Amino acid sequence: MTTHLPDSAVGQQTVKKVTRRLIPFLVLLYFINYLDRVNISFAGPNGMNEDLAMSAKMFGFASGIFFIGYLLLEVPSNIALNRFGGRRWIARIMLTWGIISTAIAFVPNFETLVVLRFLLGVAEAGFFPGIILYLTFWFPERHRSKAVSLFMVAVPVSTAIGSTLSSLVIDWGHGIFGLEGWRVMFLVEGIPAVILAFVCWFYLTDRPAEAGWLNADQKDWLETTLDFERSLAESGQHWPLKKALSHPRILLLAFIYFGITYGLYAVGFFLPTIVAGFQEQYGTHLSIIERGLVTSVPYVVAALVMVPWARHADRTNERVWHVAIPAIVGAVSIPAALYMSDPYLAMVAVTLSTCSVMCALPVFWALPSTFLTGVAAAGGIALINSLGNLSGFGGPYITGWLNDLTGNAKAAMWVVGVMSLAAAVVVVYLGHTPKPQEQREQPR
Repeated sequence: MTTHLPDSAVGQQTVKKVTRRLIPFLVLLYFINYLDRVNISFAGPNGMNEDLAMSAKMFGFASGIFFIGYLLLEVPSNIALNRFGGRRWIARIMLTWGIISTAIAFVPNFETLVVLRFLLGVAEAGFFPGIILYLTFWFPERHRSKAVSLFMVAVPVSTAIGSTLSSLVIDWGHGIFGLEGWRVMFLVEGIPAVILAFVCWFYLTDRPAEAGWLNADQKDWLETTLDFERSLAESGQHWPLKKALSHPRILLLAFIYFGITYGLYAVGFFLPTIVAGFQEQYGTHLSIIERGLVTSVPYVVAALVMVPWARHADRTNERVWHVAIPAIVGAVSIPAALYMSDPYLAMVAVTLSTCSVMCALPVFWALPSTFLTGVAAAGGIALINSLGNLSGFGGPYITGWLNDLTGNAKAAMWVVGVMSLAAAVVVVYLGHTPKPQEQREQPR
């Protein structure tokens, strides 16, 4: 039937309605999620490091320990989401992370901060890969990169808005409830996650068949299209969960994700500190609020370019070079940033690097779902995300260690460049090897 064609009027209307219904709300959830994950980067140079007597290495460890807890429960959490549904499981994740995030406002020392950051990772495990899996329940493959990019706009937006918001709360909130400004920031930014957990329970829908906001034709088109895509994936080679968790292709995808996100977290957690160091390096002086505004610039630009890049990947049906090219640009631009002669050129290089990461990530997430379905998709996507997100521990910790060792950030940023280049090489290699379902002849 013509109504089941990808470009039919029903199909176009359905994708638009699903996008309007789900994406803005999921962006809001990820905005709060990512802000609670990285707001420690704004607290560090604005009083927390001094109050808790933390060195750069200790700050990097406290920032990165989140991802160890994240790793431990990532796969089980995503399998639970596949079993119990996104509505219930995402609400559970948000409630627990919101409670722990607000508790960080009251940490008395470095050791307690480390424990709560670890528990925050445990509570949050499964949120991002869960959303990626959830989007595969609602968006056909040809629309998936764009959907993921729209969802991931929350990353640069949360950092862009969050850097200014966090700086304002730290500056203006100092003394409220008798707390330092950075403590007030954790309190103010943790509460929305608790509130949105209850909204999530009533707003989200688990599967298209349950969507009262779609009419019968739209439900039929979406379910038929998604079932057809799943049947194609499974006809080539159906991967059970055990195989999906051990296949070399999954492990290589995890390495690619590690290399790309290494720069995201290394730069993300230390960018406010780098900007604060402009005073010594370039003789500039910035207030807390001005530092927040400067830190937001790379992420504002990234938010503007990442969606058109993902849309182009969908339109051309090309994924490999849409990941590799940004990774190569990032490999060159981030080390170069620290060799610029003035702060404006340095920020141009940092902006290029930020844009490269944010352009590569949404397109990358279109790759695993091309050969994983069902519980294998839940486990495989979670494994890629959890192993890749070890960069969230390694990036900040190694960056802090190298900063303490060398007295500047140059060596650490060269490591970022090498990791990004390695990711580009591996994704090109994968692009020139046959997918599992292509390794056996298919019936025509």
